[in-house]
Amino acid sequence: MTTRKYAMRTACLLLVAGLSACAAAGPVLRAAAPSHPEHAGRASEPMSPSPFVVPLDAATLAKLPREPVKASAHGQDLDCEGVALAGLLRATGAVPADPLRGPQLARYLLVTARDGYRAIYSLAELDPSLSDRRVLLVDHCSGKPLDDDDGPLRLIAPGDARPARWVRQVKSITVVAAP
Repeated sequence: MTTRKYAMRTACLLLVAGLSACAAAGPVLRAAAPSHPEHAGRASEPMSPSPFVVPLDAATLAKLPREPVKASAHGQDLDCEGVALAGLLRATGAVPADPLRGPQLARYLLVTARDGYRAIYSLAELDPSLSDRRVLLVDHCSGKPLDDDDGPLRLIAPGDARPARWVRQVKSITVVAAP
């Protein structure tokens, strides 16, 4: 075999071996070019770490504006007061002050109750620039603090068709990046 043919055959074998190694390693992920002109050229705020546990202490909640909410669950009318969940997320740094975009849209909120009940909300459905959904974290109903059966904190989403994602006895709220 001539030197030139030997060199060509060796190069082909190395190429095939390299391609096989790349295929075994899995797909290569590249940053995609913005598909929409609105996304081009904007600097985004740094994202909070994942998971990010949202502080629910009294001092944090006291700094936020309070809102009333009237809703009905299981045949019971509620007249409650608390803080907007979107406002709490922004105030604690769980989400940026600017409208969500890009990878931030692949995050969700995991709300966990003392008894283990859990519910999920996407951050996109809570962002006021993307949705008019109102979700509140309440601590008072009928002018009194919530009792142990419902409180000390309760999540209420009055726009939901049924209260399946309303969480009583809220223990934690965590922002998580989807895998």
